[in-house]
Amino acid sequence: MWMSSRAANVPGSVFALMDAAKSRARARGRAIIDLSIGSSDQAPPEAVLEALREATRDPLTYRYPLFSDTAPLREAAADYLRRRFGVGVNPETEVLPLIGAQEGLAHLLLAVTDPGDTLLLPDPGYPPYLGAAAVAGLRTVPLPLRPERGFLPDLDAVPGDVQPRALLLNYPNNPTSAVADAAFFAQVVEWCQARGTLLIHDHPYAELTCDDYRAPSALEAGLDGVVELHSLSKTHHMGGFRVGFAAGDAGAIAALARVKGAVDFHAYLGIQRAATLALGLPDEVGRAGAAVFQARRDALVPALRALGWEVQWPQASMYAWARVPGLTDSVAFAVRAAEDCGVVVSPGRAFGERGEGFVRFALVQPPEVLVEAARRLAGIGVGETVRNAP
Repeated sequence: MWMSSRAANVPGSVFALMDAAKSRARARGRAIIDLSIGSSDQAPPEAVLEALREATRDPLTYRYPLFSDTAPLREAAADYLRRRFGVGVNPETEVLPLIGAQEGLAHLLLAVTDPGDTLLLPDPGYPPYLGAAAVAGLRTVPLPLRPERGFLPDLDAVPGDVQPRALLLNYPNNPTSAVADAAFFAQVVEWCQARGTLLIHDHPYAELTCDDYRAPSALEAGLDGVVELHSLSKTHHMGGFRVGFAAGDAGAIAALARVKGAVDFHAYLGIQRAATLALGLPDEVGRAGAAVFQARRDALVPALRALGWEVQWPQASMYAWARVPGLTDSVAFAVRAAEDCGVVVSPGRAFGERGEGFVRFALVQPPEVLVEAARRLAGIGVGETVRNAP
């Protein structure tokens, strides 16, 4: 009775089905290995936690935070972008703190689009992208990410009659773990500027890179018509803190600030102080955290390949994206894996039509647990899984 059309248009989540499968597995006494949620199991740096502890003892942090109070965090974000990517931004006009990048995206779409505008979205892609687009009343056009192209989009294949207001990309990518280089972003920015399209780059995995690979920023191609969303959830293991920032085109940032000012204040000042400190930590701190996920990658990928599954060797992110030979119903497969094996993964179909045939593993358990998960999955037959689907 009270549900608006925009709320009704928000897609349902496959993950509720997976949560129910976990509950049934526990009821059967299964020991659960949950690899479905990309929430870091590492603790934030101790200095970050101490900054928060100290802030809770400061009465000045208890009040509503104003925009002027965010200056230290905005300046830290600008310093981080300069130090890490060689990108210069004005912390007064080209940086805005966020209560997490997911919140930032939803508000950004409300700020820079009108109902009925077209948004180009990756397929497969992070499921909340569709929810944010639905709330904004946007027409979405899927942008296929194909394995043969390294899960990079072919913008030349976008039909000429599609006039997108915005293009949303995410590299290092969730769910595929694909990466992009600076030349790719330069081409994308040129494509967008030629069409008057805003490029929104979701960049939460900027520091979770492996080996010698370092992820570039879309802002390296210029700020005009580009907004990049950064989060401390993955890079600094601060998911529950809900803090990040947007940076880029001053006009888009101003529009975002206007929408956010109508619906929320900024994050608690203690969290801002912790995030400010985190962004200024030496690179070695972030590299140590990334090394943990790299060791887990090195354990899981060979174990999955031994099952005959097709798994690219991730250069970044905290995921492994695996194609299961013969799989035509990834949701049924994931439910069966949870119920029969106690291994909880994300079905590829949850990320879009082009995710079918794949499953996603979040590298949120120690190497030996990941190898055990692969061992358990060896007993699942794809054909049997589909026939016995609930």
